[in-house]
Formats: sequence, C-alpha cells, structure tokens
Amino acid sequence: MRVKDKVAVVTGSGRGIGETTVQRLAEEGAKVVVTDINEEGAIKVANGIKAKGGQAIAVVTDVTKLDQVEALMKKAVDEFGSLDILVNNAGFNRDMLIKNMTEKDWDDVIDTDLKGSFLASKFATPYMVEKKYGKVVNISSRAWHGNPGQANYSSAKAGIIGLTKSMAWEFGRYNINVNCIAPGMIATELMKGHPKFEMIKERQLANMPIKRLGETIDVANTILFLVSDEASFISGEVIHVSGGRFG
Repeated sequence: MRVKDKVAVVTGSGRGIGETTVQRLAEEGAKVVVTDINEEGAIKVANGIKAKGGQAIAVVTDVTKLDQVEALMKKAVDEFGSLDILVNNAGFNRDMLIKNMTEKDWDDVIDTDLKGSFLASKFATPYMVEKKYGKVVNISSRAWHGNPGQANYSSAKAGIIGLTKSMAWEFGRYNINVNCIAPGMIATELMKGHPKFEMIKERQLANMPIKRLGETIDVANTILFLVSDEASFISGEVIHVSGGRFG
C-alpha cells in the first residue's frame, strides 16, 4: 500500500494509460479522481474501482478550459480533503505533414497536451505547497525526439519535458517531486484499433532492444514508483518506458 490514503488526480483516465494508472493507484490505497472529457468512460472506470473496494470519484473535465481545471482540483480537495498526486496524462495526437497541418490541428494538440498539463499543474500545486508535500508526473512521449508527421505532437511532448524541469526547480523547496515519463509504443485499445497496427508494430519491434510492445501497466507501474515515497529523492527526470528505444 505504497500510496495509502493519498489523493490522486489523473487526467485523461477514462481509458488507456490513465485508466490503468488510477486502477493501480487505487490498488495501492490511493483515493483517486478519475477525470476525462468523456463522461461515460470516467464514470465506468470510477465505478469499477469502487466495485473492488477502492475510493474513486468521476469528474468530467476539459483540460484546455481554465475554469474547469480549477474546479476539478477544488472538487478533489472538497471530496477527499487533500491533493497529493497529480498525473498529467490527458493528450492525443493528430498526425500529418506540416504542409497539410492547419492552425487548428496545431492548436488542438498543443492546447490539450501541453497547455492542459500547465493548467492542471497551476491549480494542483498550491494545495501541495500549502502542505509541503506533493508528487507530479507529466506524461510526455518518445516522440519528443521528433517524428515526421508529428510536428504538433512532438512539440507538445518536448514542451512537457521543459515544463517538468522548470517545475522541479520551482517546487523542490516545498518537498514536491516533479518527474516525466516518455512512453514508447504502448498497446492501448486505441492503438490496436489502428488500421495499420500490424505494420506499425513490426516497424517498432525492429528498432527496439526489448522485442515486445509496451502495455499500459508498464507505464502505470512506473508512475506508481515515482509518486511513492520510494522516489522521494528523484525530481526533474525523464524516464523512457520504451523497451530501450530512445531516439
């Protein structure tokens, strides 16, 4: 029970990596706030955790909206009395070459992935500063190194690394650890449903030292470690959960 009675907000936790993360944190004793723009998904995940004896609430949130993010953090504290852990996981990609990318394609990805992480951090950290304790994990991607057809996504994910390192400096004095995870290709249900999944999988495996795709539990277990007190002297780091592939 490494995070027993800690209160955790995980954005984008209605499915995929976020869903597995809230489930894993709840298994280890955390009170979790499942938040997603998809109301049905958030409620389903929260109900599943409660059915197993865990403590969870579902809060629908668009992380690009300042007022909604502020209300989310207040709701977490009002419901559970504290806010100890933030995982900035909400994000998506919209891939295309720059010549075909519209301003909206750029803005939508940057706003959700990068601005959303900023807003959540802005409104969660005051509660952590007040009690001089907190853990923040930002989810980047191996794509921060740059990929063709992912200028918007790669830029957002590189920005998240810069955000992480700046936050680690700002909040370390308050006993708040801020770290970043950069997953490689993770076999989420969304990824498995991609029409070219098998081709993408083969190409990825050819360039990976560990010859399997990642699972959502691989990322969730890394998050669990970083938000536990076992990682209390780690801050400002970027951990690639990518089977050994970095560039």
